[in-house]
Amino acid sequence: MVARIFRPARNAMQSGVAKTKLWVLEYEPEQPRSVEPLMGYTSSGDMRSQVKLHFETKDEAIAYAERHNIAYQVFEPHEPVRRRMAYSDNFTYRRAGQWTH
Repeated sequence: MVARIFRPARNAMQSGVAKTKLWVLEYEPEQPRSVEPLMGYTSSGDMRSQVKLHFETKDEAIAYAERHNIAYQVFEPHEPVRRRMAYSDNFTYRRAGQWTH
């Protein structure tokens, strides 16, 4: 069974970076989820899909996987490109043709 090691992206409803600094090790699902016909619950017989381990660094997560002989795959995070901009840039003359206040 293969495990994924990644740093989660922030939620679309979040403006901050909470819960995105830790690295997570979780297992790939072995079997697909099934829908229970009577109540419509989604379930799986795969117990490892419930395991999610958090680590401070990527190296700690890799060391854990190697120590316990777990096959793993590392996904590097995509860092956002942030432009530094001053508030006064909203009102410059270079913004011709763009919406201004």
